Amino acid sequence: MDGPSRHDEFLLNRLNQRVSRMLQEIDKFNIAEYMLLLNNPRRFFWVNFLGGVGRGVGAALGATVVAAVIIFVMQRMVVLNLPIIGDYIAEIVKIVQNQL
Repeated sequence: MDGPSRHDEFLLNRLNQRVSRMLQEIDKFNIAEYMLLLNNPRRFFWVNFLGGVGRGVGAALGATVVAAVIIFVMQRMVVLNLPIIGDYIAEIVKIVQNQL
């Protein structure tokens, strides 16, 4: 054989480009840092613990804000004195205010 053909060189170049792209993607995801984190159980625990606490606090604050907005809107609807819904909403607002 005379050596690699043009088609073989083309395939090798494409393979080389794809491997280079895959290595860039791996670098983007910080796989090396993740592996170091997995090898240190104490740090892994704290990172996950603090992440969980942050998500929990965020969920609680978000739910509080949403509930406050809903109660505010319901109070404004009571002021409008809607015929059927008004009494029902007024009762719900009274219950919520008594619980606070």
